[in-house]
Amino acid sequence: NPIFRTGFIGWFSAQVLKVLTSYLTTRRLSWQPLFDSGGMPSSHSSLCMSFTTAVGVIHGLGSSIFAICFGFSAIVMYDAANVRLQAGKHAQILNKVVEQTDWLEELRGTKLKEVLGHSKTQVLAGFAWGILVGLVLN
Repeated sequence: NPIFRTGFIGWFSAQVLKVLTSYLTTRRLSWQPLFDSGGMPSSHSSLCMSFTTAVGVIHGLGSSIFAICFGFSAIVMYDAANVRLQAGKHAQILNKVVEQTDWLEELRGTKLKEVLGHSKTQVLAGFAWGILVGLVLN
């Protein structure tokens, strides 16, 4: 299935790019970004836009399935750059509160995951990467 293949390659290649961009910012090679959420580029955005672009090329920009894909892609990217990003900021604050509050001692060993979402730049990079993958493979 060319649409599935395109989406999978868009997602996987974005995850691999996270290793490279992590290295460029930290100067330390780590494979951990392959398994983490967050980071540059957004693999969710890349997956969605790879699917959407493949559908647009194969079925046409005027097709109903393209409109559905584009709508879902917009929701996923909005969620990544807004809702999930804010949830990560909330986790940072809650982790500090637990760390600094004596009466929450039983929660001290618990740490919420702080990197959940993406910056708008990371989402835009995933958006562009997904379109590129979708056009190259179709």
